[in-house]
Amino acid sequence: MMAILSGVVNRMFSWCLLAAVSAIFIPSANAQFPPPAPSVGAQVPATYFGPMPVDVQRELIGPYKLLKAGEVDLKAETVKLPLYRGQMRDGRKVWYILTDTTDAENAAALGLNFSAKLKYAPVGRAVRHATLEKDTTLTFESGTVDFSPQRRVVPGTAPNYFPPKAAEPGSVGDQDYSPLVKIDNAGGAIYNAPIVAFNAEASQIDFCDGNPNYSLVHDKVVRICPKDQTVTLRLTEGFSFARPVLYLSMDANDPVVATLEGVTMAPGLKDITVGHDDSAFSATERIFLFANGPTGKENPQRQGLDSAISDGLSPLNVFGGKGVST
Repeated sequence: MMAILSGVVNRMFSWCLLAAVSAIFIPSANAQFPPPAPSVGAQVPATYFGPMPVDVQRELIGPYKLLKAGEVDLKAETVKLPLYRGQMRDGRKVWYILTDTTDAENAAALGLNFSAKLKYAPVGRAVRHATLEKDTTLTFESGTVDFSPQRRVVPGTAPNYFPPKAAEPGSVGDQDYSPLVKIDNAGGAIYNAPIVAFNAEASQIDFCDGNPNYSLVHDKVVRICPKDQTVTLRLTEGFSFARPVLYLSMDANDPVVATLEGVTMAPGLKDITVGHDDSAFSATERIFLFANGPTGKENPQRQGLDSAISDGLSPLNVFGGKGVST
């Protein structure tokens, strides 16, 4: 078994950023390290917090699978999810996935994550609006993504590869794009619905056997198959509760983060306030990033952005210890 967490996440270097992520935990069954207090790294006193999640739900220390909609390949480190088709008001096609929702019943029915924190996300441009049609597709009022740019990273001067000299995301949303969507005529539930292809016909993104055209689809796509209504996405390694984790990161509000993670630059996410973490009305959860950890592909202690940029492997980010599902 394994577990998935998702939502809007606070990424921390020397400044705060936002990214929308989903993650699959692959814990070691023998590890018994207790997680740190949730107040660590947050401007919230320890007395604010209630019981640790592992005291309420033992599965949160794993191994456990939360995002049951996903079919995980542990060897390839990928997840296959349902592919949904919607449209803009002008008819342009929108291909997207679902990972989280504020609708608990639908989360259980579809195998998504119930994400209570997303109810505090609709500020500014952070949540787009959509209408449910008679054929069960969604019509989106705003938010488009250009997948034609080519992702480019120019490392900094060794040994300080981070920050990079240049960082250009491989996909860029317009000023109104956020992966978060509110369905106005169906109870007002909010979903995390990252776009994986835009303004493309099914025949143009028919890459059921792999080798996708990244000028048409998200950089995390391994295979996309409209006829089967599935998309397979690349996962990233990290840690949580002192256990290994695989997570799916799809969007970020900063071009450097978007480039390094290979995700879509989503300007709408900038309107969500970061730094409040688990305090009242916060829509964010924490991820801790390390800039200058040990480097080298063969180094078992490698971690951080210097290492990720120089060797092409995961930075091994650490999820906050308070909650699993945001």
